[in-house]
Amino acid sequence: MSRRAFAIAFLTVSLGSIATHARGTSEGFGSSIVEYVPGAAPASGFTLASSALGEPTRVSGQPFSPGVVSPFAAAWTPADVVSIGAGGFITIQLDAPATDDANHPFGIDLIVFGNSFFVDVAPPFGVAGGLVSDGGIIDVSADGQSWHEVTKAAADGLWPTLAFSDAGPYDVVGGEVPSDFRLPMDPTLTVEEALGLPWEELVALYGGSGGGRGIDLADLGLAHASYIRVRVPVGHPWHVEVDAVSRTLDSGGPGPDLDGDGSVGGADLALLLGAFGHSADGDANGDGTTDGADLALVLGAWS
Repeated sequence: MSRRAFAIAFLTVSLGSIATHARGTSEGFGSSIVEYVPGAAPASGFTLASSALGEPTRVSGQPFSPGVVSPFAAAWTPADVVSIGAGGFITIQLDAPATDDANHPFGIDLIVFGNSFFVDVAPPFGVAGGLVSDGGIIDVSADGQSWHEVTKAAADGLWPTLAFSDAGPYDVVGGEVPSDFRLPMDPTLTVEEALGLPWEELVALYGGSGGGRGIDLADLGLAHASYIRVRVPVGHPWHVEVDAVSRTLDSGGPGPDLDGDGSVGGADLALLLGAFGHSADGDANGDGTTDGADLALVLGAWS
């Protein structure tokens, strides 16, 4: 069984008993707008640049028509997302530099959140059909002057935001288990692997993550980055929405090599599973608990 298949099976069985740890929301997100050029024909009324600051939206449409943000119900109000028309861009500065760290889950250091969503082929039960996304180009910079394009990665694409791991796809009230917006998705997952999945299995695929498009700074030759720019080419047929950007927080823990033998494998996984949910012995990321975030870290570094 592949590590991905194992993770899906394990999390599907355990979801009811896992209290996925979500870090506080005070750090790790965009803190200021450097520049915003709306471009041609952004979505009407969706030009409040500050909507892209802070963590992604968990409940959209408040106070008149609230709904939990899920892969089938994207953030949709002007207070939640900012729109970029053709030829436009937005530049967001992080609260602190993101660092390239191979010990981050799956090696991912930055995440960009749009408002893409899956078509529900069996409403209202949440069965993933095709992905509705608008694209957009991501650039990253250490100094705000020299930019590096993230190739083959749409800003408003995979993965749709998942706000809570224990809420339904169309709930109007948030759940008790917030997803972690600084925990990246496995970058090897494809949209095809989500298609046809019922709600519980789709949530398990997320593994406690809040979704978004992950970026490994090593792929760009950068040791750190403080700025993320999302831009839309001239003539692009759709406007692109941005909800938030985040950085993967440094783990502060021992990392995925739990047994210290220089590799990450079955022994580390056994240690983690033995401690899952009841002790910190498998706490790979140093947050004080052994949970889905640690499982993602170990599987992402599997050697």
